[in-house]
Amino acid sequence: MTQKFEKEGHVIYHGDALEVLKAEIASESIDLIFIDPPYNIGKKFAGFHDKWTSDESYAEWAYQWIDECVRVLKSNGSLYIMTSTQAMPYFDLYLKNKLSILSRIVWHYDSSGVQARNYYGSTYEPILYCVKDPKKYTFNTDDIAVEAKTGAKRKLIDYRKPTPTPYNTKKVPGNVWYIPRVRYRMGEYENHPSQKPEALLERIILASSNENDIVLDPFSGAFTTAAVAKRLKRKSISIESQEEYLKIGLRRVLEKNTHNGEELLAVEKTYRRKNGKCNKEEETAGGLFDAISKT
Repeated sequence: MTQKFEKEGHVIYHGDALEVLKAEIASESIDLIFIDPPYNIGKKFAGFHDKWTSDESYAEWAYQWIDECVRVLKSNGSLYIMTSTQAMPYFDLYLKNKLSILSRIVWHYDSSGVQARNYYGSTYEPILYCVKDPKKYTFNTDDIAVEAKTGAKRKLIDYRKPTPTPYNTKKVPGNVWYIPRVRYRMGEYENHPSQKPEALLERIILASSNENDIVLDPFSGAFTTAAVAKRLKRKSISIESQEEYLKIGLRRVLEKNTHNGEELLAVEKTYRRKNGKCNKEEETAGGLFDAISKT
């Protein structure tokens, strides 16, 4: 049974993504959709095991909610979708016949943990950026502009023009985005195995929506999409099937303190190193080696 929670323009559904999309979300009602589904790589998400019997069965499952997302997207809306590098070709070919793919984005990050020894390890995840109408969609260039080194640092002059002109100091980011993954010691960290960084969602939401627009995330997980949308004065609709992660959204987005009698608390972190050595200053301040969130 689907549950609905709502506060000040932000809605959370506890239920199956496909069922909620079909039953609760009106056609052409959403300005921006960000989709970060299970990747079919064997991760465990609370009570859900992210593994299908084949790539084809995973793709067939995905095509159902992709169709629903296309249905609910406004005619001038934008859709960003992620999945594993192995599965993205299925998504790419399928979406080419339904939307206009404007960019194939590479989210690149630093490597960590156990590294590949007999092949090249993966340090990126692919994102498709799509729109319904390539002649009419939201793209706020100034809100996401980054430094253009040619003009800002090297101070070069373009002599090809009738009047020599300095190169621009700002530009739209390219399609390779270096944004660090969320680490345990970051303030935004939540207890979720595939949490996406706020900096990633901030760029997407700033670029492809305006204040008071509705942002949909059908696989909400750590609820980063809704949290960033709220901070940027957008409205949000979130869908999450696992109650463990639902509680993150209730606390993080709707600012609830309890759920079914359980107190909702942020992750309590320890900064003590594995060897047990940690001075008092490091315990309270996090030490010199904390990762810094770029949000």
